[in-house]
Formats: sequence, C-alpha cells, structure tokens
Amino acid sequence: MTDFRPRRSVLYLPAANARAIEKARGLAADAVILDLEDAVAPEAKDSAREAAVAAIAAGGWGRREMLVRVNSLATAWSEADFAAVAASGADGVVVPKVDGPEDAAKAVALAGGKPVWAMIETPRAVLLAEAVATTPGVAALVAGFADLAKDLRAKPGPDRLPLIFSASRILLAARMAGIPAFDGVYTDIRDPAGLEAEARQGLELGFDGKTCIHPDQIEAVNRIFSPSEAEVEDARGLIAAHEAAAAEGKGVATFKGKLVEVLHVAEARRTLSVSEAIAELRG
Repeated sequence: MTDFRPRRSVLYLPAANARAIEKARGLAADAVILDLEDAVAPEAKDSAREAAVAAIAAGGWGRREMLVRVNSLATAWSEADFAAVAASGADGVVVPKVDGPEDAAKAVALAGGKPVWAMIETPRAVLLAEAVATTPGVAALVAGFADLAKDLRAKPGPDRLPLIFSASRILLAARMAGIPAFDGVYTDIRDPAGLEAEARQGLELGFDGKTCIHPDQIEAVNRIFSPSEAEVEDARGLIAAHEAAAAEGKGVATFKGKLVEVLHVAEARRTLSVSEAIAELRG
C-alpha cells in the first residue's frame, strides 16, 4: 500500500469552460477529468480539445491527478482526441462507452502509453467487465450508471437496486485485475442528503471513490471515502494487539473482544496507508 494514491473524489469539468477550469485549481478534488464528451457541444469539440491540453500544460493543479475524457471510439472526434491527450501532460485518458475488450485494446493502443480508465456503461460492457479490466493498459474502471440505466430501461430509486448487480460486476472485475473502480455520478446537485446516501452506499459496495459533476459534491465524497478518526485508531490498536501477541509467542490475538486474523491486520494496514496518503495530499 505504499504507492496508494487517494482518488476519493473525481471531478468532471467541461473542457470548454475556462472559468470552471480556473476555479478547479483551488478545489479539493483528488482527481480532475477534463471532459470532451457529454459536456461539450459538437461545434466546440475542437476548441475544447485545445483548451484541455492547454489547461494541463499551464499547471497549478498541485498533486491532483489530471485526466481527459475523450469522445467515444465510434465518433469522428475520437482519433484527434486520443492523439492530443497522448502528446499532453495528462496522467491518463478516460474512455466512454468501452463496450468490451476489443474497444479496451483499441483505446490502449491509441492512448500512446497513457493509462486508460475504461467507462462501463453498456449491458455488454457489464457482462464483459472482467475482460475489459484485464486488458493490459487499462488502469481503472468507471461506472456510467446513467447510460446503463437507460439501456436497461431500469428506473433506479435511492437504493439503486436495479443497478446493484452491475455495480458488483464492475467491482469484482476491478478487484480481480487489481485496479480501482469508481462509482457513477449523482446528478441532483440540489440534494446533498441524497448524494451522501449514495456515496455511502458506494463505499459500502467497495468503490474506491466517486465521480462528481459539481464542486459542491467534493466535500461530502471526500469525507465519506476517508477513514474516520475512530477507524484509524482501531486500525492502530488492532495492529498493536497482533504484534504484541506475536512477540509473546501467542498464536491468537484479540482486539476489543474479537479474534484478530491476518486478513484483519492487512485491512488495518491498508486503512493506515489510506489515511497517511490523504494527509500527505492535504499537506
């Protein structure tokens, strides 16, 4: 876990919106995705591409991870998008509507060595998520639940029950491949309580972080996907109990009345690594 990088909040920004980009340099998002796809009108695609590359080159982003979401492989803008991102200082490229391993491999080839974050937002992609995740060069999976719900003709409520199977497939694929997975966006920016509930559900499911569409969503997402002080304290105590038992030659350790196994120690160490990485990011 020494190379852990916090990716609790991943903020989409329209690449064509210079004011939003300038403001984002002072935001607490762990990662920023400059968007060339849904947030940009067809007539503005070329100028948005240039703006995204220029914004990354201008710097001022601190330790934030900077990515660009290109237009899908099926569009006329895709090839130019990939070429621009590959030649830029971006940390990676986010590829929408990756429909299977064939698309994933093509995206990796076009990315010019940049890590690819593959968006899983079609039924076929969900069913082939394992093959996408294990494609060399794919570095993360991003859930695109809005498009997926449309294709499924699902009507998810606050519990997102119709999407739980898909979320689990995405997570299982990411964990099998050893890469992070990110929850989809919460589209109602006027409903902070709904955002908190959905972000907490995403954490409980196992997502590494959540994609955001508005700066006001960052604080809640960061807080929910960060270990609490109590969790950090418990992690330290559990590790100490395990180490003390080992030093005394005991085969069994307990902490707060519960048996401590190796898997608990590993998870406790991960909690501390996450907490330390977040503190360093703030620093």
